Amino acid sequence: MPKIKKALISVYDKKNLKDILKVLTKYKIKLISSGGTYKEIKKLKYKCNEVSDYTNSPEILGGRVKTLHPKIHAGILSIRKNKSHKKDLNKQNFEEIDLVIVNFYPFEETLRHNNNHLKIIEKIDVGGPAMVRAAAKNYNDVTVITSTNQYNEFIKEIEKNKGSTSLNFREKMSSEAFSETAYYDSVISNYFNKIKKNDFPKKRIFYGKLIEKLRYGENPHQESAIYSKTNNLNIKKIHGKQLSYNNYNDIFSALNISKSLPINRGTVIVKHANPCGVSIQKNSLKSYQMALSCDPISAFGGIVSCNFKITKKLAIEMNKIFLEVIIGKGFEPSALRILKKKKNLRIIDASKFIIKDIIKVNSINDFILSQCEDFKKFNINDFKIVSKKKPSQSQFKDLIFAFNICRYVKSNAIVLANNKATVGIGSGQPSRIDSCQIAINKMKKFQNLGEEVVAASDAFFPFIDGVEKLVQSGVSAIIQPSGSIRDNDIIKFANKTNTVLVFSKTRHFRH
Repeated sequence: MPKIKKALISVYDKKNLKDILKVLTKYKIKLISSGGTYKEIKKLKYKCNEVSDYTNSPEILGGRVKTLHPKIHAGILSIRKNKSHKKDLNKQNFEEIDLVIVNFYPFEETLRHNNNHLKIIEKIDVGGPAMVRAAAKNYNDVTVITSTNQYNEFIKEIEKNKGSTSLNFREKMSSEAFSETAYYDSVISNYFNKIKKNDFPKKRIFYGKLIEKLRYGENPHQESAIYSKTNNLNIKKIHGKQLSYNNYNDIFSALNISKSLPINRGTVIVKHANPCGVSIQKNSLKSYQMALSCDPISAFGGIVSCNFKITKKLAIEMNKIFLEVIIGKGFEPSALRILKKKKNLRIIDASKFIIKDIIKVNSINDFILSQCEDFKKFNINDFKIVSKKKPSQSQFKDLIFAFNICRYVKSNAIVLANNKATVGIGSGQPSRIDSCQIAINKMKKFQNLGEEVVAASDAFFPFIDGVEKLVQSGVSAIIQPSGSIRDNDIIKFANKTNTVLVFSKTRHFRH
C-alpha cells in the first residue's frame, strides 16, 4: 500500500472539510485545490497549492475551466508501475496525484428551487465528474472520495494504514464513484428529456437513491429495497413497525386513488393493492364507515388512506379493527394518542405527498415496460348517454365516481356504487362476468340498499350477459367504455330494461 503523497480537493459541499484536512496534514499529504475550496482551506489555516499555480494555467471562462488540464488528469490517470507512464510524467514535469476528493455542483438541488434554464445548466459540473471518473478508473493507484458521508470511513482507513489505503477500500470507493457520476448524468439527461417533452427517448435512464433495504420482498425468500429519485418519499412514518415491500405497494396504491378524489374528501381502503372500499362523503367519520361497509372482511389487515386530517372520533372507530397501516393528511394529537396504543400499527402522515412523475415502469429480465400513468381527469365531455333513459344528477355523479375507482381495480374490474361510496367491487378475474358476480355477491352480503345502485366497468362488455347480470341484481345505471362490435346490442338491452347506459370515450385497464 503506497503512501498517499498528494491530494486534490475540489468540493461544493464543504461540510466537515476540517476533519479531512486534519488527517491529511497529519500524514504530510500535500494539497491542491481550486476556487471556493482553496479559499476555504486557506481560511481554515492549512497549506494548499492553488490549481492555477500548480498547472501554471489560470482559471478561464468564468471558472468553467479550472481542473481540465493535462497536469491534473495525467497525475490522476498514470499507472504507477507503467514505465512508459512514468517516463511521460517526468518528461512533462508532472506529478502523481494519489487522492481525489470531489463532490459536484448541486444540479438536482438547483432543479428543485429554480426554473431558469440558463441558471440550471450552469450547475452542470464538468471538471468534477471528469476527475472522479479518472480517479475511479485508476483505483489500483488512486483513492477517490465523492461524498461527505464517506469521510469517516476514509479517515478510519487512512489512520489504520498510516497514510495509505487498501486496494479493497479503493475499489469500493471506485464503485461508489461510478454510481455517483452515473446518477448525476442521469438526472441531467432526464431533465433535458423533460423540457423537450421526450417521454420515451432512445435510451432511457432510471435513477434513484436507496431509502432503505426492506426486510424482504413479497415473500420471505425475496430480497427487496426502496429507492427514491429525491431521497425523500414525501410520506412520514410517525409510528409502528418497519414498512415492508407489500406495505409500500399497498400504500402507493392507496395514495394513487386518494389523489384522484376531491381535495380533503375521500377514504380509501386497500388490500393487496386493490381497493375494497372507497367513499367521498363530506363527513369524515361517515366516509370511513361507508368505505368499510363495502367489504369489512377484506378490510381486515388492510390499509386505510384518508384525504383529510384524522380526528379523535375517527381514530376511535379505526381502532375497532385490525389495520396494517393508516395514512392521513395529518393527525390530531388526540387521534395519535389513541392510534399509538397499537404498537405495530404503521401511522403515515401524507400531508406533503404529491404525485409528480407520470411515467410508470414494469420489468422482467432485461426488459422494461414503460408507459404514461393513467391520471386523466374526467369531465362531462368524456361521456355520452346512449340510453333512452337519462341519469339523474346524483346518478351521473355516482357513475363517474365508480368509473374513476374502476381504473384502480385490477382488471377485469367492476365497481358498484351508491351515494358516493362503493358497495361492491369485483377485481382481477379473467372473465368480466365473474367480476360482475363477485361485486354483486359482496353487495348482497354487506349492504342493505333500498336506493339505486350504479355500476362501472373498466372496459366494454363483449356480450349482454354481464349487463344482464348487473340489471337483474338491481343495478339501475351502467357506465362502460364503448368499442365493442356489440355496443348496439348492449344499448338495445338497456332500453328494453329501462336501464341508464353511459359510454366513456376512454378505456381504463389496470393489469
